Amino acid sequence: MVVACPGWYPERAMTSSSDMVKAAQAALHAPETRPTRRLAVVTCMDARVDPWRILRAGPGEINVIRNAGGVVTEDVIRSVFVSQRKLGTNKVMVLMHTDCGMEGADEGAIADAAEEELGAQVDFPLGSFDEVQAELGRGVAALRNHPLITGTVTGAIYDVASDAVDKLEI
Repeated sequence: MVVACPGWYPERAMTSSSDMVKAAQAALHAPETRPTRRLAVVTCMDARVDPWRILRAGPGEINVIRNAGGVVTEDVIRSVFVSQRKLGTNKVMVLMHTDCGMEGADEGAIADAAEEELGAQVDFPLGSFDEVQAELGRGVAALRNHPLITGTVTGAIYDVASDAVDKLEI
């Protein structure tokens, strides 16, 4: 019997649950913690976006940095910097997607509703944007132009309806 987990490819399938446990234990104790593709991916927290499946990556191959919208914030820059300096990545991909909830979101309305419901003020930007391609360009430029970020920075948009990825020339 072959056991496969969602998002795993058949060539990575295990033949029994004991094989799966052994593989998981080996991965936990593997001396190498650096992502083997040397790639850090900045993407959205949307559950429809599975960067490992989309990029055909297995455990240990890529670093993934997620937030609402996949926007490049100061914390994303911090995480990419750590990924590069501590884990040896030299490529960054900003992977945004179609039908994102942050595209066109009304930050004022969200903040007002939260204040009314919770009695607390939202004192941070939510990261909404008007158009995904323009925001992708902004994020890629922010990483490329940051003095602490090195290597190659690319951008792509994942289409959640067609399951296609379009790499953009930015």
